[in-house]
Amino acid sequence: MTGRIYRAALCAAAIFTLSVISFGPSRAEAPGLPTAADPAARGLAIAQESDKRDRGWGDAKADMKMALTNASGETSERALRFMMLENTDGDGNWSLMTFDRPADIEGTALLTYPHVKEADEQWLYLPTVKRVKRISSANKSGPFVGSEFAFEDFSAQQVGKFTYKWLRDEPCGDRTCHVVERTPQYEDSGYTRQIVWIDTTDYLFRKTDFYDRKDSLIKTLTYQDYKLYDNKFWRPGELAMANHETKKSTRLIWQSYAFHTGLTKDDFSTASLERAR
Repeated sequence: MTGRIYRAALCAAAIFTLSVISFGPSRAEAPGLPTAADPAARGLAIAQESDKRDRGWGDAKADMKMALTNASGETSERALRFMMLENTDGDGNWSLMTFDRPADIEGTALLTYPHVKEADEQWLYLPTVKRVKRISSANKSGPFVGSEFAFEDFSAQQVGKFTYKWLRDEPCGDRTCHVVERTPQYEDSGYTRQIVWIDTTDYLFRKTDFYDRKDSLIKTLTYQDYKLYDNKFWRPGELAMANHETKKSTRLIWQSYAFHTGLTKDDFSTASLERAR
């Protein structure tokens, strides 16, 4: 049971990271992108522009519902709460999450300090044994309990963890997107590459295709129902991951975003894990 709780907590804690990274507030196309003659520089510049447009939110809280659907159409749900602190030193944003449901993982809490050049630091609180355990995050590629998301889908989103190549611009729905290939540079990735569609106007992510170690398309993530908060910060109302092999899917439905709530580093210490419930 402890191993299952850990895998679920580890992956779910990073979901909030995915939802806040690269969703910038501006709706003006970026000036001065490198030309198509240098696809690597153009791809990197697009990723950097998307990243920089989502700065200044400080701290945030949110609730999330996770809806899992199997190949037969049967569904199950989990409920989680998140707190996050923006990191301005070049590493990833700190996060603290807590499971509310189902009952067998209620009160489980995970604190994460993500890094670009080093392994993430993580501490897990297990209410059943009432202790905090430091966790190694070396295994990023495995799926977690019933979900079509892997831990690295959420934890490894910092710009510096990938190399980039602009492929083309093309229509995406009623908009136009930059289509960029990004290749993981961190160890233990389960993917050879990812193809991302980034809106040319507001630089919001619209879709990501994931290719496995055999370089076959295995999953597609779509970003839906964006909303603007505090007249500054765009957030997707739903993330939907479809697995092309298993025919399963997972939807993450976000609710109750709040920014600038007064959180500090003291709220993201190992001592705070036991208070998270």
